[in-house]
Amino acid sequence: MQQITEILQNSGVILTPTDTTFGLSCLAFDQKAIVKLNQLKHRPDNKSYILLVDSDASLQKYVDVPDLAWDIIDLSEKPVTIVYEKILELPDFLLSPEGTIAIRVVKYPLLQRLIQRSKQPLISTSANIAGEAAPTNYQQISNQILEQVDYIMPEAQNFVPEFPSSSLIQITHDFQVKVLRT
Repeated sequence: MQQITEILQNSGVILTPTDTTFGLSCLAFDQKAIVKLNQLKHRPDNKSYILLVDSDASLQKYVDVPDLAWDIIDLSEKPVTIVYEKILELPDFLLSPEGTIAIRVVKYPLLQRLIQRSKQPLISTSANIAGEAAPTNYQQISNQILEQVDYIMPEAQNFVPEFPSSSLIQITHDFQVKVLRT
C-alpha cells in the first residue's frame, strides 16, 4: 500500500478495481496527475470526473449533503454517484462547468484504505480510451492504457466487475432528483 501511495503522491495514475468496474485513478487535488489522466484517456480537459471518498464523514467535508442524498445512498442496490451543487471545500478545477461535483462513497475496502492513506479523494474514471466501451474484464483493457499507467493493482488482473457503472443521480438546489444514468 505504501508503494501505491507514493506513486499517487508523485502525480501517478493507477489502474484499480472499484465498486463498479476497472478504474483509472489519481489524487483529486493533483492537477498534474489529472492532465496526465486526460492524456492517457484522450479525454477533453473540460470533462469532469467522479470523486471517490472513503466515508460519509469525508463526503460531508467536501459538499453539503441533503437528507435526500443519504436516503438515496442507503436505499440504492448498486453503487450510486451523486452530483452535488453545494460545494464546501474543493478546488475549482474539479468542478464541472456548471459548478457541480459528482462523488461516490466507495465500499471497496482496498480503495477505502488507499484514500485514507492518501489523505484526499481519488479521481475515478473507467479504464478505457474516451469513446470506447468500458472493459468488462482485464483482457479488454487497452494495451495503450496498460503500458502508460504508473501502477496496476495486482487485484485488477482477476477482478470481475459486478456493475458496469454506478447510478448517477443529481439532486438540484430545489431538491429535484434527476437520474442521469441508471
